Amino acid sequence: MGNETVLRIAIQKSGRLYEDSVQLLKECGIELRNVKDRLRTVSENFPIEVFFLRDDDIPEYVEDGVADIGVVGQNVLAEKNRKVDTVEALGFGKCRLSIAVPKTEEYKGVASLEGKRIATSYPHLVKSFLAEHKVTAIIHEISGSVEIAPGIGLSDVIVDLVSSGGTLFMNGLKEAEIILASQAVLVARKNLDEEKIAILDKLLFRIRAVKKAKKSKYVLMNAPNDQLENIISLLPGMRSPTILPLANEGWSSVHSVLSEDKFWEIIEKLKAAGAEGILVVPIEKMIL
Repeated sequence: MGNETVLRIAIQKSGRLYEDSVQLLKECGIELRNVKDRLRTVSENFPIEVFFLRDDDIPEYVEDGVADIGVVGQNVLAEKNRKVDTVEALGFGKCRLSIAVPKTEEYKGVASLEGKRIATSYPHLVKSFLAEHKVTAIIHEISGSVEIAPGIGLSDVIVDLVSSGGTLFMNGLKEAEIILASQAVLVARKNLDEEKIAILDKLLFRIRAVKKAKKSKYVLMNAPNDQLENIISLLPGMRSPTILPLANEGWSSVHSVLSEDKFWEIIEKLKAAGAEGILVVPIEKMIL
């Protein structure tokens, strides 16, 4: 790339955010070669250099300027408490940091943690949470396999990341209270220069197009002309739907985009209004 300005991005080298981070860059049209077992790689078609790092280290590397931007979980970002800017929520890596107690115990709120032993990999967040609720407890900081701590007598309860809750169940625990809802976010170091901000803006444009596409569906349907006005009123598309006459007189083809969160509700109404042959197509990119 010669002396061309390059934006340096840090992503997790392994673990739950690695594959989604690499996939996102690929969906943004950024070609990455030989990403397996590499510490860094440079894209050949976009001015970006990728560093593969431990997730716990990413906020520090971004704050210190080793990397310009990074993909990190909000849980790690909050725990490390580094001075970086969150520029975009990415929508993957969703989980929650929760209090978990033995299944046989009744959880009676934060006050019931008074004097208890809490095992966690997130001591900063737990201390802040307890201080906010004026509760004093003993915190054991451990890394990995936090869920076994009560079973081996190390703690009374734990605070750990939860996705499905299956791991808690297998270790005789139940989720009692959520401390923090988390997902992957894109963070940037402060005071990026203008050239790097310009590259970041281009990257964000692509990321937002990919995210928008994932939340939308392209819908085609056949509609009787005497119901067109009613059917169109049900379609909250980007602007107005596309309407094309069909060879079969009295019918039209209607094309629109539906948001995934209201998709089934609207499809049912369209069907009831007389729409037929409804075809749903995934959208790869969506530029607004």
